[in-house]
Amino acid sequence: MKYVQSVESVAIPEGVTVSIKSRVVKVTGPRGELVKALKHVDVAFEKVNNKLIKLYVHNGDRKHVATLRTVKSLITNLIKGVTVGYKYKMKFVYAHFPINVNVIEKEGSKLIEIRNFLGDKKVREVPIPTGVTCELGQKDELIVTGNSVEDVSQTCADVQQICRVRNKDIRKFLDGIYVSERGHIVEEL
Repeated sequence: MKYVQSVESVAIPEGVTVSIKSRVVKVTGPRGELVKALKHVDVAFEKVNNKLIKLYVHNGDRKHVATLRTVKSLITNLIKGVTVGYKYKMKFVYAHFPINVNVIEKEGSKLIEIRNFLGDKKVREVPIPTGVTCELGQKDELIVTGNSVEDVSQTCADVQQICRVRNKDIRKFLDGIYVSERGHIVEEL
């Protein structure tokens, strides 16, 4: 079944400016600027005023209309990123061998260095993308912060994936580094 016209709208809060040019969304706010290219998505944008953006799909089927909600979520994530930011906390879980984690700079790029995972001699390194900061919290905690939810969550996913237990029963060996808390840098009231 074809839908004649489907519409979603995104509200823009105070202090945030959104500019859309040829399906490249640029959001500027108090915490910085984020750019997202949506050229691959067949959605029409209309900036009604400085407080509202409308998204349209004309004559779309069910899956085409579903992309409308996805685009709306992507834009609201950009707006939330430049206003309050994203903060993920990761906990180190180990039974016997303590996991050592450091944030290092190597050849001009920052890395998360993981040592002694399950007693391995192998040093695991995860690159930190630009715009993301990682710091060690209190005991056995890594705090990953940034404006882009995609970059922050992908960094956490890379850390968790590199510390997977292989060739052992994962019900018994629960060692690893896992996301324990998701939140915002600027706490909302």
